[in-house]
Amino acid sequence: MTGLYPPIEPYDQGMLDVGEGNLVYWEVCGNPRGKPAVVVHGGPGSGCGPWRRRFFDPERYRVVLFDQRGCGRSTPHAGDPATDMRHNTTDRLLADMEQLREHLGIDRWLLFGGSWGSTLILAYAERHPQRVSEIVIPSVTTTRRREIDWLYRGVGRFFPEQWERFRDGARAAEGDGSLIGAYAELTGHPDPAVRERATADWCAWEDTVLSMEPNGSPDPYAGRPSAARLALVRICAHYFAHGGWLEEGALLRDAGRLAGIPGVLIHGRMDLSSPLETAWELSRAWPDARLIVIDDAGHKGSEAMREAEIGALDRFAAADGRA
Repeated sequence: MTGLYPPIEPYDQGMLDVGEGNLVYWEVCGNPRGKPAVVVHGGPGSGCGPWRRRFFDPERYRVVLFDQRGCGRSTPHAGDPATDMRHNTTDRLLADMEQLREHLGIDRWLLFGGSWGSTLILAYAERHPQRVSEIVIPSVTTTRRREIDWLYRGVGRFFPEQWERFRDGARAAEGDGSLIGAYAELTGHPDPAVRERATADWCAWEDTVLSMEPNGSPDPYAGRPSAARLALVRICAHYFAHGGWLEEGALLRDAGRLAGIPGVLIHGRMDLSSPLETAWELSRAWPDARLIVIDDAGHKGSEAMREAEIGALDRFAAADGRA
């Protein structure tokens, strides 16, 4: 059985000025001479928790963690309705990652992260393949519009009553017919009561979609602190209303750019929010990736999924770098 590594603290950290008034929080832990790796968190807007440090052997890895624009310890924070979201886009997040890599003097690094993090990882690796040594992705998504539509409409066939409440929560702002766009508008509303209600409705829906999974917290969205919860929902709605600023299907279409980069894709068979289909399609388009399906896991993971993640990272830390 593979367990988490002991807790560690950063040996270096800072705030990187990425322009347009944004400061991105970053930290580095582990061995300063170890194999470089970066953790790319999900959401978008969830921030990077310190528990992710424990997936890496601190003797063999130099681990970089950072909070994407607008969330976690980065500023300005999207939990403040005055924060301008215009400069929070996928292209800018990719540029932030490159600026951070250069700032830390890293030539190539392993990319690790899931859910929205996997979308950002794939976009980064397809744009900068020469900067990527390996990739480990639990819970694969590519943020296609069909994936977004499934999560916020299609999966409602399993939870019709709860989806109707989610839909009705956005009706007052649904001028353009876009459910997600309506929530993006509501979470930026000047009235705090309107923002709080929209945030609660969104989180209730997200938690409902994950409610049949046997592992993890029963309220992974609603259970967050209020400012972090608003930032997460505001950033999610902002990104998904724009299809992640990605051409539909581009990440799968351009997976050939990942040729030569070893990868491990780890996906729960019971993941209702991000069905296994996307991970399967990516594994078919990326010959250097190996897909591991975890039968007892959903989007929230499981002990078996955690073991697969740590096992892949341990094997990539070996001299040949391949899992």
